[in-house]
Amino acid sequence: MRRPRATIWIGLALALPALTGCFYTTRKVKQAKMPSVVLNATADQLIAKLNQQYDTIRSLNATVEFRATTGGPRQGKEKTYTSFSGYILMRKPESIRVLGFVPFIHTIAFDMASNGDTFKLIIPSKNKAIEGSNTVTKQSPNQLENMRPNVFFDSLLIKAIDPNELYTLTADTDTKIDPKTKKLMLEPEYDLTVLHREGSSNLLAPVRVIHFSRVDLRPYEEDIYDKDGAIETRALYGPLQTFGAQQFPATITIERPLQEYQILISLQKLIVNQPLTDDQFELKIPPSTQIQNLD
Repeated sequence: MRRPRATIWIGLALALPALTGCFYTTRKVKQAKMPSVVLNATADQLIAKLNQQYDTIRSLNATVEFRATTGGPRQGKEKTYTSFSGYILMRKPESIRVLGFVPFIHTIAFDMASNGDTFKLIIPSKNKAIEGSNTVTKQSPNQLENMRPNVFFDSLLIKAIDPNELYTLTADTDTKIDPKTKKLMLEPEYDLTVLHREGSSNLLAPVRVIHFSRVDLRPYEEDIYDKDGAIETRALYGPLQTFGAQQFPATITIERPLQEYQILISLQKLIVNQPLTDDQFELKIPPSTQIQNLD
């Protein structure tokens, strides 16, 4: 005989407390807190602010400290080098010079310059000079030999976004531990993805992703992609510091995950928009120096 439907529902209702008591447990977890201020912006507003910041700076003259790390999971080990001081000169559109000193004795460890297409690198202690293209076509087993001046240029300043470029804006929330309070914090962010179209197809490939904090709408990270869609360079920007009349990140961390090396740049002094001449970006290789050409 068919049981009345009302009887079935009454039976389920009576059994539910017992069933649910057997099938879940409760435990306490740290509660993440949302920042007191969360700002909103459109993609166009973020791009306008980003482009204005880029257009404001024509040149940089920075006294810095470098700390390099090589290796990672693929090698199964990491090597961190002793920090050393140096200088970075940068002038738009693509001129850059990076000079590093040997720790403690303060002699020149390396001197590297580029006009945007080619570069020169002089290593006095080895009586060696390296010349080559800014684009790496053949990887060297020595990770630091794969470093090119344009990596610094692309990381120091987030380039403006052209009106003809394609882009999307998404919102996300990350969870991190505040280093000061040790409390769990929610960090709302905007991710601005710049894309390009592959030939005449409908395939869109990422060029770079710029991550903005929604606390102050400031970019704190930029991921730059290679032609295969992998992250080639990741630039992480530390808290802002005032240098004269200009605010600029006090630290910039350049990560190259495919080549497994990282360079932390700590700014000690910064002069913005100082006139820089062509000869400040010219490297003259001394006679008798051994010259190596890199692909």
